[in-house]
Amino acid sequence: MLLIGLTGNIASGKSTVARLLSERGATIIDADVLARRVVEPGMPAFDEIVRRWGQEVVAPDGGLDRDALRRLVFAHHEQLEELNEIVHPEVAAYRDRLVDEARQRGDRLVVQDIPLLFERGIVDQFDRIVLVDAPRPVRLERLMRERGLGETDSMDMITAQMPAELKRARADYIIENIGTVRELEERVSEVWQALEREANSHATTHAVS
Repeated sequence: MLLIGLTGNIASGKSTVARLLSERGATIIDADVLARRVVEPGMPAFDEIVRRWGQEVVAPDGGLDRDALRRLVFAHHEQLEELNEIVHPEVAAYRDRLVDEARQRGDRLVVQDIPLLFERGIVDQFDRIVLVDAPRPVRLERLMRERGLGETDSMDMITAQMPAELKRARADYIIENIGTVRELEERVSEVWQALEREANSHATTHAVS
């Protein structure tokens, strides 16, 4: 099994790339989906978040008010780190279980979609790293247009992440998302074909050894 880390800063188009890879046959493990599950009411991370930030981050339906929490933590790096320290260990344990299940099924290409892959220092856990990128002005415009956020909130979210330039230097494959959907699909297909070749080589090597 070839284990791939898929990452990209906010509004780079990473989720679209994950969908395109899934359509081509990849097993996708989405850290954002897992992060939502581990903060559902009754989960340990939910209780810890409410203890730290109070009822202000609890929505009327009793769930987590993610927008309220985002407003509190994204402008304060130390609070963002506190939140990460609560959520990420829970997500990592969940992710490990899903990887084990994929390995037992015999899945060939498993893509873990992890926004903070570089920030969490887990690059070495993967056979290959795929980075989705777009220039900062493009990502800022996407955040404001697609999520209805103001410029200040959008910039807070962008600057809270490691600069893409540092990530590009450590990625095995870079998918530029600055053109049309067709151009993005073509680039994803190129990367997918390369990953398939590597997965075949990886499987042959392990079979021989």
